[in-house]
Amino acid sequence: MQLPATGFLGLPQSSTWIRLRTLILLRWIAVAGQLGAILAAVIWLDLALPLGAVAVVVGLPVIANLVFLTILPASHRLRTYEALAMLIFDLAQLASLLALTGGLHNPFALLMIVPVTIAATGLSDRSTALVGGLTLLAVSAVAVFHLPLQLASGGILAAPPLLEFGSWLAIVIGVGFLAIYARRVSGEIRSMAEALMATQMALAREQKLTDLGGVVAAAAHELGTPLATIKLVSAELIDDLADLPGADHLREDAALIRDQADRCRDILRSMGRAGKDDLHLRQAPLDTVLREAAEPHQNRGKALVFDLHPEGESAARQPSIHRAPEVIHGLRNLIQNAVDFSASTVWIDGQWSDSRVIVRVIDDGPGYPPQLLHRIGDPFLRARGDEGRDRPDYEGMGLGLFIAKTLLERSGATLSFANGGDPFLRTDERPVRSGAIVEVAWPLGSIAAARDTGLGENRPIEG
Repeated sequence: MQLPATGFLGLPQSSTWIRLRTLILLRWIAVAGQLGAILAAVIWLDLALPLGAVAVVVGLPVIANLVFLTILPASHRLRTYEALAMLIFDLAQLASLLALTGGLHNPFALLMIVPVTIAATGLSDRSTALVGGLTLLAVSAVAVFHLPLQLASGGILAAPPLLEFGSWLAIVIGVGFLAIYARRVSGEIRSMAEALMATQMALAREQKLTDLGGVVAAAAHELGTPLATIKLVSAELIDDLADLPGADHLREDAALIRDQADRCRDILRSMGRAGKDDLHLRQAPLDTVLREAAEPHQNRGKALVFDLHPEGESAARQPSIHRAPEVIHGLRNLIQNAVDFSASTVWIDGQWSDSRVIVRVIDDGPGYPPQLLHRIGDPFLRARGDEGRDRPDYEGMGLGLFIAKTLLERSGATLSFANGGDPFLRTDERPVRSGAIVEVAWPLGSIAAARDTGLGENRPIEG
């Protein structure tokens, strides 16, 4: 039978990250704890419990576990409605057991908050709200309808009404607080995991492009001589066949060979232009690296202004830095963000001294929202400034800045974010560089390439 698309109670039946084994293990632990508490209450505390009904209620999760282990593999990832149904079952079982053993007078009534905490950690907001609402109903029902805790001698164990109401209120507050707390923490963990995965994918993509550029550059270098030879020979054939009667078709074939050799040369040249990685370009001057990072955004209607100079008169000449994929991609993301939100101009400044290298990316846009400055670099933030409202197609979730920050910090950099102007000033009062400012600073030793290293020999490509 085909399951409905919306699953149980109209909830989506998409898979969750919760394994069946996890909930089954938690249920075995709960059953062991319930049996231990019941035996201790009967043997040591001399309580008179309805053991027949209690045994049936405790046996239900045991039967459920055995059934699930029989029909499903333990590694099965539960769908949303399956996990929700299991948590509701556990909630109902625990409420029934409490109703048979004193209700809220039983100190183990606090365990009613466990199902909603699990739901908040692994399920959706809608599922968590459903489990939370059912928990509040179950706690209220158990507070009213329950069997009293009775000693074997006939005495009744009961807390004062005020204390019973306090227990109910504590559980209700605990359900709400723990649900919100667990939901918030698990959501941040998932967001960070997704953002880190996106960072790894971006770095892998940049590394593949760099490697591909190296292969193309090597191929262009190695094929240059054969292509030149083909072109030279074909040109000589064309000249030799020019005066030969009846050789027009041969001359056309020779011309075709020459044209195709030129085409191969142009293709290799254009492919190598995107990302060369020959030995001498595994490191490059700071200016070259910045211009390469900005190249995809040169023709987007915004002016890119480069300004490179030493920090002091005693600073050394412009350093050559590692042309690492994480540096290129991180700077490219920062420049893209500046171009996206700038009004007309983006400034890319480079400074260096004998101890550090600094890159600043500045735009003339609205700047970062002041209330989010301390959170810049976290994934999944809202769009910057008023541009997000004007551009509904822009995702504006801060993932690009997070990826840039993560990759650049991996290269040894520290990043700081600021605004160039006061957002409360009028437009005519704001400075030219009034938008967002990102400063990336590296210790010279972590980014600068070794000097006076020979190019070495080009190594053959091994398949």
